[in-house]
Amino acid sequence: MKCINCGTDNKLRDRTANNGRCMQCQHPFVFEPTTMGNVKVTDPMFAKVISIISANNTLFFTPKQLLYLLDARLKRNSFTLFAIILYIFFTIWVTGFFGTILSKIFGSSSFLIVWSVYQLAWTYYLYKNTKSSKLNSIGRKTSARMLQIIGAIILVAGIFFSISVLESYILFVVVVLMGMFSIYLGTRQLIRVNEVQEFLITQIQLQEWLNRWQRINGAVNKILPAAREETAPATVNSDVTAYSFDRLVVCDRTVIAQQLIANNFHFENNCAILSITGYPQSIFDTTMEMLRRNPELKVYALHDCSPKGISLVHQLRTSPKWFLNSNVTIIDIGILPRQVIATKRGMFVQASPDSAQAAKDLFGEVRQNLTAEELAWLDSGKFVELESLTPQKIIKVLQRGIAGSQNLEIDDSSLILVGDTGNDIYFVESFG
Repeated sequence: MKCINCGTDNKLRDRTANNGRCMQCQHPFVFEPTTMGNVKVTDPMFAKVISIISANNTLFFTPKQLLYLLDARLKRNSFTLFAIILYIFFTIWVTGFFGTILSKIFGSSSFLIVWSVYQLAWTYYLYKNTKSSKLNSIGRKTSARMLQIIGAIILVAGIFFSISVLESYILFVVVVLMGMFSIYLGTRQLIRVNEVQEFLITQIQLQEWLNRWQRINGAVNKILPAAREETAPATVNSDVTAYSFDRLVVCDRTVIAQQLIANNFHFENNCAILSITGYPQSIFDTTMEMLRRNPELKVYALHDCSPKGISLVHQLRTSPKWFLNSNVTIIDIGILPRQVIATKRGMFVQASPDSAQAAKDLFGEVRQNLTAEELAWLDSGKFVELESLTPQKIIKVLQRGIAGSQNLEIDDSSLILVGDTGNDIYFVESFG
C-alpha cells in the first residue's frame, strides 16, 4: 500500500515492522486492509474517493454522499477475464486432484462426478451473485454474463472431450444439459436483475474511519456539518429586497438545499434556494416575499425518488405557505420513478416496508400522475436518494433542467407538461 504522504510503497511486512507507519516517512496508515475482512479499504483509495466526491476539493459534500461513493468503489471489483482464467485453471486442477483421490471408490467415473459437482458449485455461486443486494447492478449483470460464458465453455469443451476423447454418450448428455442450464440462468438473470442494493458498510463505520482519517491527515474541509436552524430573522438590506428572482429551487430535504447554497449554486445561477422545511429559516419569509413579487417566476423541484419526494410538487401547489392559488410554473427536475426505470447506468435503489406503505398512502392526485409501472415500483417499497449522486452530478442535472426550461413555449421533448394551462407543472423526462 502506498503512503499518501510520500508515495512510498509499503508491503505488509514493512507496515508491520513499523507499527502501521510508512517505512520512509513514518506517516501512520489509517487502514490495514489485511485485517478488515471482506471489505478492504486502503489509504490511497480513501483519499481518491474524497478527491472525487469533492471534485478535487472544490465542492462541499455530505457524509452520506461519501458513503455512497465509497460503497460503489468497494463494489467495483467484479468478474473479469482473470476470473475466467481462474475458473478454467481450477476446473482442470480440482477435477484432476479430487478425481484421482476418488477414483479408488468410483473408478473412472470419479472425474465426471467431481467435474459435474464443481460446475454446479460455480453455477450456484454465480446465480446467487445475480440476486445479491450486496452487489451493484453492474456486478450482478457481470455475474449473469459469467453464467453465460461458463455455459458456453462447458458446451464447447465438454462436447469435444465427450465425443472426441472419451467417446462417452453419458458425458455428452451431462455437458449439454449443464451448459444449456447455465446459459439459460445467465440470460434470465440479465433480464430479471434485482436492482435493490444494500450498503457494504454502515454510516457509523464510515464516521469512525473518517474521524481517524482526520486525526492523522487533517480536517476534510469540504464535508458539510449538520444544518443549523436559525429561527431569528436575518436583517436584509432594503435595496436587496426590492428585487426578486426569476427562479427558485425547492428541495425536499434540508441537506440538499444546504449543499447547493454552500457550493454557491444560487450565485452562479441567479436563483433562490429553499427547502420544503423552510431552510434557511432566517431568510425564508423575506425570500418568499421577494419571489411572489415576480409573475414570471419558475419553480424547480429537486427531490428524492420516494413517496415523500414525489409529493413535493403537490405540496408546493397546495400549501398556503408556498404557491396555493398561484399560476406559477413548476418544473419537476426529479428524481421520478420513470427516470430511475429509464436510466441505463443504474442507480442505487433501496427498498423498505415503510416506503411501500408511504407509497400506498400517497394523495390520489399524486398517484394519478404516475404510470402503472411507476406505481408498481413505488408500491414495492423502492426508493432512491439524491445523496446517492455526487454534488457535481446534482449541480449538472439541475443546471441542465434550468437551461432546458428557459422558453417553455417552444416544444421541448425533454419536458413533459402535466396539468392545465395557467396551472402548469412540467417534469423532466431524464435525470442525467
